[in-house]
Amino acid sequence: MTDLIMLLGIAETTLWHGALVFLRVGAIMAVLPAFGSQSVPVRVRLALAVAFTLVVAPAVVPFAQGTPDIAILLRFLATETLAGLALGITLRLFVLALQTTGAIAANMTSLSQILGGAQTEPLPAMGQMLVMGGLALVTLTGLHVQVAEFVILSYEVLPPGRFPLSSVMAEWGVARVAQAFWLAFTLAAPFAILSVLYNLTLGVINKAMPQLMVAFVGAPVITLGGLFLLCLASPLLLALWAEALRGFLANPFAGR
Repeated sequence: MTDLIMLLGIAETTLWHGALVFLRVGAIMAVLPAFGSQSVPVRVRLALAVAFTLVVAPAVVPFAQGTPDIAILLRFLATETLAGLALGITLRLFVLALQTTGAIAANMTSLSQILGGAQTEPLPAMGQMLVMGGLALVTLTGLHVQVAEFVILSYEVLPPGRFPLSSVMAEWGVARVAQAFWLAFTLAAPFAILSVLYNLTLGVINKAMPQLMVAFVGAPVITLGGLFLLCLASPLLLALWAEALRGFLANPFAGR
């Protein structure tokens, strides 16, 4: 009888530990790239959250002893949800970086009105292709393993049940936003260079031959050039983006 009581106590502690881990994992899954996309059914996302919880919970030191009272439960509900959302949003910023890259590239190459609109989130032109390609690349190269390690690592920097310092989180969040914009502008640099060269060339031709309607000649050129550059540069751009995402997952709190 004593062994049964001890077994029930261990089972109760394990279940509460898993439930508290699920709070952080579920918040991350709500905004996680690829797995948390709106195109993924809610039941599938819930099943993925449970699967990630089963992977993460045994690797985290138990922090729930027995049955927590309502005050402790509400505290964990607040801290774990906030921590999960903060971590998930920083990962979502990498998808926003790809979308920004596509928007810049599309506007630079006059492709902002084609090749888009096939997702739940309307993307201009090349953003659709870059986002789908990037998410497919990182998913096929072990995103699920890296995310599990990322969540386990987060418990060392964001202890459960504790509210992080707002100044530290603000500094870390601003650094992540700056990194996302820097990454977007860096990836879009080839298209910006192409646009500058194209406009300079049109200006020279227009000065040399004012009677020629350079816009009618140049529009097909910039469109074809943009598509050619997309085919040529997208493998390298997506590889650089995936490498940046893997680097963040391996050390998310560097320079926070």
